[in-house]
Amino acid sequence: MLRNVAVVVVNGFLPFEFGTICEVFGIDRTDDGLPSYDFAVVAGEPAPLRAHNDFTIQPSSGLERLEEADLIALPAVGDDRLCIYATSKSRIPRPRPPAGPGVPREFPEDLLRALRRAADRGTRVLSVCSGAFILGEAGLLDGRRCTTHWRNAEELARRYPSAKVDPDVLYVDDDPVITSAGTAAGIDACLYLVRKEQGSRVANGIARRMVVPPHRDGGQAQYVDQPVAPSCDGTLRDLLEWLRAHLGQPLTVRQLAARANMSERTFARRFVQDTGTTPQRWLIGQRILLAQQLLEESDETVDAIADRAGFGNATALRHHFRAWRGTTPNAYRRLFRGNPNTRQLK
Repeated sequence: MLRNVAVVVVNGFLPFEFGTICEVFGIDRTDDGLPSYDFAVVAGEPAPLRAHNDFTIQPSSGLERLEEADLIALPAVGDDRLCIYATSKSRIPRPRPPAGPGVPREFPEDLLRALRRAADRGTRVLSVCSGAFILGEAGLLDGRRCTTHWRNAEELARRYPSAKVDPDVLYVDDDPVITSAGTAAGIDACLYLVRKEQGSRVANGIARRMVVPPHRDGGQAQYVDQPVAPSCDGTLRDLLEWLRAHLGQPLTVRQLAARANMSERTFARRFVQDTGTTPQRWLIGQRILLAQQLLEESDETVDAIADRAGFGNATALRHHFRAWRGTTPNAYRRLFRGNPNTRQLK
């Protein structure tokens, strides 16, 4: 169930990361047939609370609001609040020696207790970027896989040695704790949770309104080999749109290069430059996404879905689906089609 969402703000919070949570869960999209959330901004410390960018907000809710939440979200806080500083020779942050004014300012114990109680009763707790340090202070990262912005991953592991920090992922779901990497990865994590709880139709609808991808490709949904480039030139943009509409067709690099009016070598190089991955891997990723949608939203057989998604046969679909999503098409369908919230929304 995902209906009641609270975002906790402390001094030094970063506005963008705070805003991503508000954008996903705090906007009424019922006019698009999407669910609404009972959303609240909660003061994690005595208000008014000062942002990293030096403005203040006055949340209307206190920590008691967390007791009824299905999801508690923690946006990032600035490096100065965490007392993480870059050396003169490197942009990668390094901690100051733990003495005097350089000692990290502790987060309020009543906030940490509230987070522990929430996790104990199964409430999901999600951090964006350096919000993971608050979870670490609460002891919620002990023994769990987690992540944060790559710049701070080493320091997160140093401060919380029982945490299993993975700096190479966009987000990690170690139920009930979800941690995400920097900035836009918070959107990925939020949409992932919506998809998990309420299905692809809702996640895709929110993403469409936000003008962002429902999720970025790679590994088991959250892994990426290379960042996807934010844009590409007109030739490849038109080609990618055409490809998405013709995923069921057998396609070769030679055919695609000809369609783009390039040599195969130039096309392959340009494709990697503009998308961050190879043509073949991009095609497989898009076909996996189409297969997921059909598994969630249709009653077609796995063989029919494999054909529509361009895999040709169920064996090939199962092979790629397991490699990319770590599960089988039928198991994936049971997971999402078996969710009562998902069924009600279809």
